[in-house]
Amino acid sequence: MEQNDIAVGLDIGTTKIVAMIGRKNDYGKMEIIGIGKAKSLGVHRGVVNNITQTIQSIQQAIQEAEADSGMKIKDVVVGIAGQHIRSLQHSDYITRPNPDEVIDASDIETLCNQVHKLVMLPGEEIIHVLPQEFKVDGQAEIKEPIGMYGGRLEANFHVVVGQVSSIRNVGRCVKSSGLELSAVTLEPLASANAVLSQEEKEAGVALVDIGGGTTDLAIFKDGIIRHTAVIPFGGGVITEDIKEGCSIIEKQAELLKVKFGSAWPGENKDNEIVSIPGLRGREPKEITLKNLSKIIHARVVEIIEQVYLEIKNYGHEEQKKKLIAGIVLTGGGAQLKHIKQLVEYITGMDTRIGYPNEHLAGDSDSETTSPVFATAVGLVLNSLEINSRHHVNEEDEQEEVASGATPTAVPQEEPEEREEPVTISQPRRTIFEKWFEKFKDFLDNAE
Repeated sequence: MEQNDIAVGLDIGTTKIVAMIGRKNDYGKMEIIGIGKAKSLGVHRGVVNNITQTIQSIQQAIQEAEADSGMKIKDVVVGIAGQHIRSLQHSDYITRPNPDEVIDASDIETLCNQVHKLVMLPGEEIIHVLPQEFKVDGQAEIKEPIGMYGGRLEANFHVVVGQVSSIRNVGRCVKSSGLELSAVTLEPLASANAVLSQEEKEAGVALVDIGGGTTDLAIFKDGIIRHTAVIPFGGGVITEDIKEGCSIIEKQAELLKVKFGSAWPGENKDNEIVSIPGLRGREPKEITLKNLSKIIHARVVEIIEQVYLEIKNYGHEEQKKKLIAGIVLTGGGAQLKHIKQLVEYITGMDTRIGYPNEHLAGDSDSETTSPVFATAVGLVLNSLEINSRHHVNEEDEQEEVASGATPTAVPQEEPEEREEPVTISQPRRTIFEKWFEKFKDFLDNAE
């Protein structure tokens, strides 16, 4: 089996670290061939706060995935999340020196590089620069400007920004675990890749990934990412509230939430009681399910209202365009009973639970298609995409060498024939890879 057919995603979450190994089957679907899970001990709200513990958890998850698949893991695609992530909209333009020639990938690259020079707050770094619509000589709403004539090229960008130190700490943990970083991806984008269909992205949808430490939001419209946000609350604060409200230990609070928890208090009758063993010979504790769901309900409402506020803020920005059509819930928090109904009640929008089976092979077991693994599945898909792109680029280079063609041998009179095969994904990739190369160099030099 070739290495470029296999990919590994590493989801470093607040409650768990997941290593997932996958490959593309003959039908272009993804098969999961190994999975490893470890309790995440050194991460708080998506940010590494204990390097040693995080390294141990990563190594444990990797060893489990290797044992499960019988393969050795060398490099991984890692998800970046946490409360330090923010996004902004930015417009920029370039005046082309040669308007009589068609726009090509290098023009878009020049424009994107200009955005990378934006001055950020101290300690922040641009992670993703995602072009949205383009304008050529004032003509708006162009999705693909390559091959067009024009002197002024403008674009709206979705810029994702994060704390340099937080991103580098993740990189340090991965390298210290004996692994190579092949790429980093924003986790809401990975989750979206795993659970959303292209039709939903076109119609307009908000993906809400409720994790242990944070709730990630990604809004799509017309097939383009429009807004991302990270809300610093997740399933962990619900457990914390149960622990405080019922005066029990965290382990019992988590079990109560998973087994008996509901986001809708009206569902439980007053006489439904669960008994919890007392500590060190103390009397068992009795808790009514109605009280339990009231505690959960209060915190879930807070999280949903924060999400809804972000969605509405996006709507105000885009006043000319209709708000999104619906919401998709994923992540561990999406498994809470009646959360779908509560989200529909608060937002008035159609809601569904997102399972990461959009691109998975039909025979995948039910555990791996759980919303808990949405980010990990998305990271593996991302890794497979990068591998196949590199593979295609290598084949193209080999063909050029074999035919004796070099980039300088292209005749000047026929620029259009060279431009047509170029796709917009190329400049995006190269810019991000340039940033990623710098990031890798930093990690290597720091050793």
